[in-house]
Amino acid sequence: MKDLQGSSELVLNLTRREIKGKYKRTALGQLWSLANPLAAMAIYTVVFAFIIRVQPDPGDPSGLNIFALWLLCALLPWTFFTNVVNGGMGTLVGNENLIKKVYFPRIALLVANSFSWMFSWSIEMVVLVLALLIVGSNALVWLPLAVVFMALMSLFATGVSLMLSVANVHFRDTQHFVGILFQVWFYLTPIVYPVSLVADQSERLGPLFGSVTLLDLYLLNPIGQFAEVFRNLLYDNRWPDLSTALACAAWSLGAFFLGYALFKRSEKGLAEAL
Repeated sequence: MKDLQGSSELVLNLTRREIKGKYKRTALGQLWSLANPLAAMAIYTVVFAFIIRVQPDPGDPSGLNIFALWLLCALLPWTFFTNVVNGGMGTLVGNENLIKKVYFPRIALLVANSFSWMFSWSIEMVVLVLALLIVGSNALVWLPLAVVFMALMSLFATGVSLMLSVANVHFRDTQHFVGILFQVWFYLTPIVYPVSLVADQSERLGPLFGSVTLLDLYLLNPIGQFAEVFRNLLYDNRWPDLSTALACAAWSLGAFFLGYALFKRSEKGLAEAL
């Protein structure tokens, strides 16, 4: 971790470059960061709220019953996660010339990518919180804790991107496999539907093997646990379950330190492998 502490200025400059480069020469600039999640929210709301008629329970104890806001509380973390991983996965390959010419801690590129997407996510979350406050939510009280879990999710996403960035250097098909994985992962995560639907189906099926049920396997999904925490805090306005919160912390720290260890182990040979 000493390489990161000694490269804070480099990370800051790379982060600025990433932020400025995302929407360079566009009329709306950083406001485009809101376009994709809002468009996705509109599409999923029409399909799942009005056509398929998915009905999540009202916020407890907030009493909110607005599908679009319920959806955004989980959709924004998911979008942040996929942006960090997709961006980080291509960072080493995209900076091949820089890596081959100058020595610097390569991990700075991945951390700067995460920070740049965290900046965009923060803007999106501010807009979401304002919308929640307008409709009567008490989200402001829970915002500090939400920021803590934003930091934990950033660690988790960075850890995954560290691992996949190295894999993508040695096996360029990685990004295509991950693209397919994300499509499947999205619908295996309670973003556009509540966990209760899976719980009902799990109860009908009974144990799959031994005492393990479909719901037990489903709840192993780390993004699903993060989605549940953000909904508890911002939409329900209550403490998340302790087991879910601890699981999020464990996933975050485990993914980051594993990703960091694998990245540092492979760092010396990256220039030759590119």
